[in-house]
Amino acid sequence: MYFLLNDAVFDLDRADLADSLIARRFAAIDFDFVQSLGQELFAEQPLAHRTHPERAAKLCALIRLKDPSINAALFIAPAHYCAPRDVGVRYARLKTDVIEGLQSLYAAGALTSAVADREVWRRLAA
Repeated sequence: MYFLLNDAVFDLDRADLADSLIARRFAAIDFDFVQSLGQELFAEQPLAHRTHPERAAKLCALIRLKDPSINAALFIAPAHYCAPRDVGVRYARLKTDVIEGLQSLYAAGALTSAVADREVWRRLAA
């Protein structure tokens, strides 16, 4: 399954991050806590989806674990080392054909933040 995080697409099946061990380990935490972890990550590293892909993929897996209907997330930090509460967050449920198209663009190196915004996030605002 693919997961869009900002302008990067992660293959959670291939990463094997959402296995039963992780599910058991994180069963006690709630969705708000997972969101807080994401906000902390992006407050420290606004480009974490690029610079720390392993951590970003784990965040994607945790989001899916807590809400399997979500397959896209946007974390926007206004500044490097900002307060975690200042990191904006949005979630989406993308259709299979949309996320597969984004994955193809990502694999080809053609998925930019402008493309992701046009195809996903602005579309949600309309």
